Amino acid sequence: MDINTNWNKIRIHFSKSFRSNFHVSIASVDSENNPTITPIGSLFLNKNLTGFYFEKYPSKLPIYAKINRKICVMAVNSSMWFWIKSLIKGKFNNYPAIKLYGELGQKREATRIEITRLNRRMKTTKGMKGNTYLWGDMKFVREISFKKAEKINLGEMTKDL
Repeated sequence: MDINTNWNKIRIHFSKSFRSNFHVSIASVDSENNPTITPIGSLFLNKNLTGFYFEKYPSKLPIYAKINRKICVMAVNSSMWFWIKSLIKGKFNNYPAIKLYGELGQKREATRIEITRLNRRMKTTKGMKGNTYLWGDMKFVREISFKKAEKINLGEMTKDL
C-alpha cells in the first residue's frame, strides 16, 4: 500500500477505527529489544504524512523513544456492522486494519489547534466526570512522521483491496 497515494484513505480508516475502538495501538521496542504495545486514545493524523498524540499517560513509550524512535501504529475498524456486512458479502469494501510505520519526534507543548481537535473528538463525552479526568488537562503532544503503510490481509476477504 503506497502511503502517499492512499494517505486520505488511511486518515479516514483511522478515524473510523477510533470511533469503534476509542484507541489505536502503538508498538515500540524496549531497552532489551522486547516488543511492547501502548494503547493511545489521542492519535491524530495530519494531511502531510505526519501525526501527533497527546502524551499525558504513556509512561514507557517516552523512555523507549530515547533508545529507538521507530514505531508501528495499528488501527482496526471493530465496528460490528462493518464486520457483519463484510461477512455477509464475503469481502471487505474497506480495510479492516492498517499499520503505519513511523518515527517518534519530539515532545512539545500542544497548539491551540491540536487542543481544539482533541476537544472536538471528545465532544460526545463532554460534561461527564470521566471526560474531565481523562482529557481535561492535555498539554503536551509528541509528533510522529510516517514512512510506510501496510494493509492487513485477510485472505479472500481482502484480495480486492
